[in-house]
Formats: sequence, structure tokens, C-alpha cells
Amino acid sequence: MEIDLEKLKNDLLTYLGTAVFGGMPAVIVDLSKVEHGSMEEIIEIALRYGFDLNKYQILGNNLQK
Repeated sequence: MEIDLEKLKNDLLTYLGTAVFGGMPAVIVDLSKVEHGSMEEIIEIALRYGFDLNKYQILGNNLQK
């Protein structure tokens, strides 16, 4: 499965940034990993937070709707 990693990263950064300011400072570590981590680390974090990777799957030249 090919993933639109930039979209996934952006969505994770938004989600985790909101969590930090919503009173969950422990996610700062994951926030840093998303910013600087490998594709595998980013996918692992996304799955841990319940992201559906199918929403980021690239089908041909288009993202899955």
C-alpha cells in the first residue's frame, strides 16, 4: 500500500498539536517523532492514535476518497 506520507504527517501534527494544547503534554515526544521520524515511525504513531491508513492510500494518481 502506498501512503500519502505528507498528508498523514500534516494530519498527525494537527492532531498531536491539539492534544498538547488540550492538556496532554506527553504527546510532545510523538510530535517530534512525526516531524523528524522515518516513514515506519510515522505509520506506527498513526496506528497507535487510531488513524485509518486506508484514508491515506494512494490509488493510481489520486488519493482514496
